[in-house]
Amino acid sequence: MGSPKQPKKKYSRPFKPWDRKRLDSEKPVMNEFGLKNKRELWRTASLLRKFTAQAKRLIALRGGQAETEKKQLIDKLSSLGVIGKNASLDEVLGLTVKDFLSRRLQTIVFKKNFSRSIRQSRQFISHRHVKVGDKVITSPSYIVPSSIEGQVVFVEGSTLSKPDHPERAVKEVKEVPDAEE
Repeated sequence: MGSPKQPKKKYSRPFKPWDRKRLDSEKPVMNEFGLKNKRELWRTASLLRKFTAQAKRLIALRGGQAETEKKQLIDKLSSLGVIGKNASLDEVLGLTVKDFLSRRLQTIVFKKNFSRSIRQSRQFISHRHVKVGDKVITSPSYIVPSSIEGQVVFVEGSTLSKPDHPERAVKEVKEVPDAEE
């Protein structure tokens, strides 16, 4: 049973640890999303399996309770920004691990051009330079709901909050010459 003080694993390891095909498919995903270790990928895959298993179960069920649970599942996934509001359970079954990884705080900080690389965005988050809403989040794996994605900013007291900081990503704006000249 285990000690209630110890947290349980939130992922399951692959059955074949040295499967070449799986290892080759995981490596580009690890690099694209800047994951620290395979555990983060496996945790996200377990989260996806949980949602797909629930969707499969709900597809087979009929009745009022099943309709309520379907609506709750779709509302939950749409609030996370993984699917649209008017999605069906078939779209839930079509989700991939990349859909969930793209909603992580680390990825969103990089996509908003707050950092030069995906690994630097991880460092900014763990060093307490980024806040979501009014809370400082130190976990790069935090899944950012779509409703508060616009509230991802640098902490006011951080030196990174200044746009001219040398470590911030700089967007180069190319001037378009006028056609009249």
